[in-house]
Amino acid sequence: MMIGAAAGVAGCSAVTEPDIPTYFGPDVTRIQVFKEQRKMQLLHHNSLLRQYDVALGFNPREHKQQEGDGRTPEGAYLINRQNPNSRFHLSIGISYPNADDVARARAMGVHPGGDIFIHGTPSPWVGIPDWTWGCIAVSNTEMDEVYSMVRLGTKIFIYA
Repeated sequence: MMIGAAAGVAGCSAVTEPDIPTYFGPDVTRIQVFKEQRKMQLLHHNSLLRQYDVALGFNPREHKQQEGDGRTPEGAYLINRQNPNSRFHLSIGISYPNADDVARARAMGVHPGGDIFIHGTPSPWVGIPDWTWGCIAVSNTEMDEVYSMVRLGTKIFIYA
């Protein structure tokens, strides 16, 4: 009886990671985000592999200037981390701020912010457009695909 109870408790406390599909296609060599069109593209060189509709920061116009401004940055960055335990399903990190972002913020006397990700949605999702603090959001199903396809070091270009 005690063994069964202990096994049941241990089973309840186990952390389960999302079921991430395995991707066997061409490498994603570049990500492009077009803020005005609310589109994100995954490319293998010049070939389009996938395209997604995205939500952006709650103040999406212009380049991110400082922490808390709700803007999504613009420029060239790298994917520099993965988080399978994100509070937004799954997430991959963007290397914002880069040296130019830091210099611009310093000249303005502000902190540039950070922790910009491509991620899924919270659960439950309420469907609000441009709801993030500057991140790029897709559906959780789409994020499963993005997470499986994109590798650390992938270049990401974010355009106005």
